[in-house]
Amino acid sequence: MPERFDWPSFLPGFSEAARGNGFRETTLLETEDGPLTAWEKDGKGPTVYLSAGIHGDEPAGPLAVLRLMQGGFFSDGHRWMICPALNPGGLALGTRENRNGVDLNRDYRIQGTPEVAAHATWLSGKDVPDVFVSLHEDWESDGFYFYEINLGEDNPARATALFSAVSKYFPPEPGPEIDGHAVRELGWIYHRAEADLPDSWPEAIFLAKRGCPLSFTFETPSKAPLEARIAAHMSALTELLGGISLSQTP
Repeated sequence: MPERFDWPSFLPGFSEAARGNGFRETTLLETEDGPLTAWEKDGKGPTVYLSAGIHGDEPAGPLAVLRLMQGGFFSDGHRWMICPALNPGGLALGTRENRNGVDLNRDYRIQGTPEVAAHATWLSGKDVPDVFVSLHEDWESDGFYFYEINLGEDNPARATALFSAVSKYFPPEPGPEIDGHAVRELGWIYHRAEADLPDSWPEAIFLAKRGCPLSFTFETPSKAPLEARIAAHMSALTELLGGISLSQTP
């Protein structure tokens, strides 16, 4: 599989799979590179919001969500909200930023970009999810790591289970610090519900400020083979959303 994200084929493929699994679509914004879309499916369990593709040079996240959708992972056991490709321009160009050179994942306080303004408006019109997960990649890392923002009960066993699920593909990112953040344990950043820069909120901080009690940002190493990165995201999501964390959601 090529490293370059095949944007023209992604949305049609995802749409077909999502509709086949009972999801309904909302177009949040029309862009020159195609629509920014959100997908929802009702269920009896907790509300899970999943996003990917906010950085256009990080293809493993959108592809992992696509494969899980094609495999029927998103069952009726939860209520699902999914934004599989938040940066159409960046995904079309293969760039971290959008077509205007803006990092969308730093714009959730100011909301100065059309993409984030539309997305934040949509999120604000929905009930606050019980769990939020965003899928990312890191060009500087060698292993898997994640950020956790937790407004409820601490659960270290959940982190252990996540690293075990991903261990076939990557070890935890080594070192006492990752991207300027001290780790709680190897690969685990236990982040407070505040932005590192006050006016540059990422999506996770926006959700935390709305009251989302539990969020995870998964990071795979971009230098590794794409198939391994996709598989690691799928394994982490399957572990997290398959029961261990949601049964203990505050």
